[in-house]
Amino acid sequence: MSKAHDASAAARRKANEVLTKKQDNERTDARDKQRQAEDAKTAKLKALRLAKEAADKVARETAPSKRSGGARSR
Repeated sequence: MSKAHDASAAARRKANEVLTKKQDNERTDARDKQRQAEDAKTAKLKALRLAKEAADKVARETAPSKRSGGARSR
C-alpha cells in the first residue's frame, strides 16, 4: 500500500507542477498583452499630443500678432 501511496503522491506532485507552470504561463501572457495594450495607448496619446503641438505652433505662426498692431484704441 505504501508504494501505491508514493506513486499517487508523485503523480499528484507532477500534476501540480504542470498546473503551476500552465498558470504561470497564462499570467505571463496576460501581463504581456496588458503591456502591449498600454504601450499602444501611450503611443497613440503621444502621437495625438505631438500633432496638437504642431497644429498649435502653426496657428501661432500664422495668426496675426496682437502686440504688433497699429495704434491702440482706448
